Amino acid sequence: MIAAAAFYFFAAILIASAAMVVSARNPVYAVLFLILAFFNAAALFLLAGAEFLAMILVIVYVGAVAVLFLFVVMMLDINFSQLREGFQRYAPVGAAVGVVLLVELAGVLGSWKFAPEALSLRFAPNNAALHNTAQLGKLIYTDYVFLFQTSGLVLLVAMIGAIVLTLRDRDPNSARASRRQNVAAQVARRKEDTLVLVEVESRAKTQEFFKPLAPALKDAGHGDHGHDHGHDDHAHGGH
Repeated sequence: MIAAAAFYFFAAILIASAAMVVSARNPVYAVLFLILAFFNAAALFLLAGAEFLAMILVIVYVGAVAVLFLFVVMMLDINFSQLREGFQRYAPVGAAVGVVLLVELAGVLGSWKFAPEALSLRFAPNNAALHNTAQLGKLIYTDYVFLFQTSGLVLLVAMIGAIVLTLRDRDPNSARASRRQNVAAQVARRKEDTLVLVEVESRAKTQEFFKPLAPALKDAGHGDHGHDHGHDDHAHGGH
């Protein structure tokens, strides 16, 4: 009884928050309702015994994806009045497409039925001796490890393709120009351009070491540095 009440409670909040995601006018509120929907979906996974999927939903989608969406939406300067300019003109077309999709979904759900042998022919039956996380790990990293690696490779190629397609060459003199590595300048850099040799007087022996060279104070640094160290040595000797 308690599990059924909790299921209907979380399911009702999930449906309401999902409806608010697509109906909210402010995109920041839409992302916040999306996070609420993720939390309620995770609660439903916990009730179903899939604790691993619940934690993945909270950690990955809420902690990374949804928060990233929220920060991106908050940083974008969106002109909402400009976005709503063509709403009335395209509303009939959108309504017609929505009605067609609703009729198709009703036809699919109306003719759907479970086969009597569906439960006995499951592709990966449950093992009562292992918990949910262990069964998922065995399926992903043992039985279907090659398919898992292939899907990761496809996602990597998709990410690289998106970066390449969105990369824009800007004016190198502009403030928003992307910084690129100049290998030739790095290889041609000399030691004398960045370091200065400083002699440090000591009672034991004269020591030499390199320190970063300040371009504007190259000449003045030598005399002041030697004078300061000599003064310190005399002060320590007198003490």
